[in-house]
Amino acid sequence: MAEVTATEDKHEVHTHAEQGFVSTYIFSTDHKMIAKQFLFLGLLMMILGGGLALMMRWQLGYPEQPLPLIGVSQEFLETDEPKTAMDKMWQEWDEEGSENWLVETMPYGVMTAAFYNMLFTMHATIMIFFVVMPILVGCFGNFLIPLMIGARDMAFPKLNMYSFWVGAVSAIVMLAGFFVAGGHAATGWTAYAPLSSDPTWTGVDWGQNLWCISIIILAISSMMGAINYITTVINMRAPGMTLMRMPLVIWSLFLVAILLLLALPVLTSALALLLFDRMAGTSFFSPAGGGEPLLWQHLFWFFGHPEVYVLIVPAMGITSDILSVFSRKPVFGYHAMVYAMVSIAFLGWVVWGHHMFMSGMNPALGMAFMLSTMVIAVPSAIKTFNWLGTLWGGAIRFTTPMLNALAFVAMFVIGGLSGIHMAITPVDIFIHDTYYIVAHIHYVVFGGSIFGMFAGLYFWFPKMFGRVLNESLGKIHFWLTFLFFNCTFIPMHILGVGGHMRRIYNPMQYEFLQSLQPINVFITVSAFCLGAAQLVIIFNFCWSMYRGKKAERNPWQANTLEWGAASPPPHGNWGDTIPSVHRGPYEYSSPEVTEDWLPQDRVLEPATASAGSE
Repeated sequence: MAEVTATEDKHEVHTHAEQGFVSTYIFSTDHKMIAKQFLFLGLLMMILGGGLALMMRWQLGYPEQPLPLIGVSQEFLETDEPKTAMDKMWQEWDEEGSENWLVETMPYGVMTAAFYNMLFTMHATIMIFFVVMPILVGCFGNFLIPLMIGARDMAFPKLNMYSFWVGAVSAIVMLAGFFVAGGHAATGWTAYAPLSSDPTWTGVDWGQNLWCISIIILAISSMMGAINYITTVINMRAPGMTLMRMPLVIWSLFLVAILLLLALPVLTSALALLLFDRMAGTSFFSPAGGGEPLLWQHLFWFFGHPEVYVLIVPAMGITSDILSVFSRKPVFGYHAMVYAMVSIAFLGWVVWGHHMFMSGMNPALGMAFMLSTMVIAVPSAIKTFNWLGTLWGGAIRFTTPMLNALAFVAMFVIGGLSGIHMAITPVDIFIHDTYYIVAHIHYVVFGGSIFGMFAGLYFWFPKMFGRVLNESLGKIHFWLTFLFFNCTFIPMHILGVGGHMRRIYNPMQYEFLQSLQPINVFITVSAFCLGAAQLVIIFNFCWSMYRGKKAERNPWQANTLEWGAASPPPHGNWGDTIPSVHRGPYEYSSPEVTEDWLPQDRVLEPATASAGSE
């Protein structure tokens, strides 16, 4: 394969005048600062999205009970006499006859079905579009791609800046939906028509409109970033950095960029048609006017299933790199891993119909989607086998990044196996729209994407901020998260098999579900413990940014190019000369050197090579 080389100094010769605060930290064109902006945006939205999830779990575990810290006291409910400041506030709002949607949908802090619908809609929307994507794709993509391929910056630095700020505007528009009359969108993150096409069904007007507008803006931001990623990887690799010498995390981000560039125009077009239905009186998806609700499902899931791989494939790449580093072995079957990721990215386009088995799909078409969905398990199994092969016989170091990477592998396997059940049409019809589905998606997105995200954050934090996250706190955070994650989501499989429906706000209304309520209570307690565990990483992150131990240039003794730059890397990353690449990224325990690592850019002298082989 022909090499593509980066031009020596196209990055303005590094003779910049000193930049002010605004140009350095806000409207920066430096890929490293933009990566941090995406990271902070994602972390802030994670706090919000996680908070919404805990509110949902409270309602399911303790229905018709006031929310902690938000609702009135039990004494107020029994006597109608205010005892706390929250009691007085709710009483005043009620006496004033406030038209605030919060008062209507959560009187005295007791959740109604309308409020619950908003919660599960916005929890999923925020976690998928404003947490996982900004951190896994926006942050790690921006930070790692130039550093790991030996470039000075992204191909289009200004487009990179625009990508973040357009995404930030999208987040602001999404948050604005909480403050409009009627509250936020309440149709689920899938926004199925006709529920979403006609405001009369949910009572939500501008909240749903803002939801659509926000996702359209975010899609534009993501397509900007995708164009930048693809161009940078193709055109700006360092001398010697062939495609088959790229780290697997770069392969994963490259493939994700292609997925986004192809999938997002479909979603954007569908959202535009939905807005026309809502605001212009058209009937693309409204059956009352001759529209077709199933058309929305097809358009959404044609985007939606590739989106699943947008969320999980970067975590696969991160895990592959970390397993190799901390097992001190080359990645087992590097080429097979690349081809498996390419296969996953390709097959992701032909499986969307398994989300629609309950829609009355033609049995022959359903059979085709069932088979294609089962086939996609093959490259996933190849990757899992190769991860195990990488670990086998390795000198494993159980660092915090390694623990999170191992958790990713385990959770991905569990989520993948439950996904096969949904691929089988007769089984899917039984478990569709139950908590079995909720368990599956959380094992993929939380157990997969989030554990992968934590692994990457602990691993590259020293390079990103020049300081090291506390290992003891990191391991406490990992074990608490791992324990309470499984305590939260394993029981949901039991609920699903027991017939517990998703998207219901009060299971106690159904007699056949009342016997399952102790499981709901256990899940709720576990979820709150899981949320509390995240306070550890928040403290660790904030403390270590300023007080953490200063990082060495290569604290993990890793081979990839970014560890040859300073911690944190300077503007332009490499000083006067960009590195040259002489080998693949995973030459650990090489017989050519006495050390157990061999950086990609290290030049071996004949004497060194012969001494190492003796």
